[in-house]
Amino acid sequence: MIETRSLKTLTRRQLLSRGVAAGAGLVVGSGFVAGHDGAWATEMDAMKPESFATLVRMARDIYPHDRIGDQYYAAAMKGYDVPEEVDFAQDGIEVLEETSRAAGFDSYLNVGWEADRVAILRGIQETEFFQRVRGGLVTGLYNQKEVWPIFGYQGESYSKGGYMHRGFDDITWI
Repeated sequence: MIETRSLKTLTRRQLLSRGVAAGAGLVVGSGFVAGHDGAWATEMDAMKPESFATLVRMARDIYPHDRIGDQYYAAAMKGYDVPEEVDFAQDGIEVLEETSRAAGFDSYLNVGWEADRVAILRGIQETEFFQRVRGGLVTGLYNQKEVWPIFGYQGESYSKGGYMHRGFDDITWI
């Protein structure tokens, strides 16, 4: 299991003073990305905030879950906000933006309909960038213990004796 880094937080005053509204329900400011409701925020270490917001939007479009907040997608994408990964991510985002422009949009973040964004993603789905982001989301998103209850997953059972004596055989409908 991977461990996610906790997101740096901003005070409400900092968020309001630095924020600029952007598409995707995210607030992009100078050096940070936040949820549109101000409930979460993360500061950028190496990546441009607009690029990080694009990654979060892309992550949500790859694995869409209405009941999972953007902060969990942001935590899953935070690994690209390091000097060793930022060039790879930025190059991939540029390909995504070029594909968006070819589809008639000025930016992936400004594509309003999910179906349009999915069509754009299908245009880059064979790239290393897309495959790496998609693959990384499997662990980056679903290994966050905070999202497990949303899916009804109670966690591993090995440390508690396994599943055999913890509900494996209590099916009453057979």
